[in-house]
Amino acid sequence: MFNTQDLAKTLGNLQEKLKEAQEENKQKIITAKSGGGLISVSANGEGEIIDISIDDSLLEDKESMQILLMSAINDVYKSVESNRKGMAMDMLGNLGNFGDFPLKGL
Repeated sequence: MFNTQDLAKTLGNLQEKLKEAQEENKQKIITAKSGGGLISVSANGEGEIIDISIDDSLLEDKESMQILLMSAINDVYKSVESNRKGMAMDMLGNLGNFGDFPLKGL
């Protein structure tokens, strides 16, 4: 039988776990490189760019630098999005069952 008290308790626990996961995600550093490491872009799990490193050899070639920088930024954003999806799937997997109402496969 479906128990609303169990549901409320589970949702409260889930909300607490979500806050913990969000804090953990802010601390996570995701880095992407392009041009064989000539450019490196780092973001936190929230998608905020926190560091950009450009090799001095690119300073004279603006066009190459722009192309490699765009590539690294796009790659880091893809990685951040993949990280977010993984976190969401983990949270959904932790829901389990609410009483007789299965949530898996939704």
